Amino acid sequence: MLDRLEKLDQELFLYLNEQQSPFWDTVMVTVSNKYFWIPFYLLLIGYIIWRYKMQSIPMLLMAVAGIGLADYVASGIFKPYFARLRPCHDPELSAMVNLVRGCGGKFGFLSSHASTGFALAVFFNLILSDRYLIFKIVLVIWAVVVSYSRIYLGVHYPGDIIGGALVGAGTAMLAVVGYRLWLRKYTRFQHKPLA
Repeated sequence: MLDRLEKLDQELFLYLNEQQSPFWDTVMVTVSNKYFWIPFYLLLIGYIIWRYKMQSIPMLLMAVAGIGLADYVASGIFKPYFARLRPCHDPELSAMVNLVRGCGGKFGFLSSHASTGFALAVFFNLILSDRYLIFKIVLVIWAVVVSYSRIYLGVHYPGDIIGGALVGAGTAMLAVVGYRLWLRKYTRFQHKPLA
């Protein structure tokens, strides 16, 4: 069963990875670069502080905790434990991989990009009201595109991405519990957002 799943994962990877063009190469390298998103993160932090005032303190701290935990679980636990080679390091596949720019570390299961991206997206999807639906959708699309870029660039299997997304969602849920407990215990951090 596991062999069959791994074979399907490899076949899906090869199909998705061969959909290449010079234009999308540039886009995916940019999207995958964590430094490219710094202005996005700063705008998000600024908006949360402006909108939620004191409540932004536990909100942002728990978001960072969820993201940090997701990264640790993916890179610090799963990658060394499972030791699954990235497709670009796999001797059976590396000749077939369209590697756009660099292969990265030796192991790829789980994807840290997917785990941290989905930790952020799921955290804010769970704590913000439905009036922020567009904002929530944008965060999910962002997490999906960043995660997909890792397959496109030849450094992760789809299974690495799905597993990373599940871990990120799980750590986001833990962070939400922490956030709600904080608000319950310290009422001074509760704030009604601006209309």
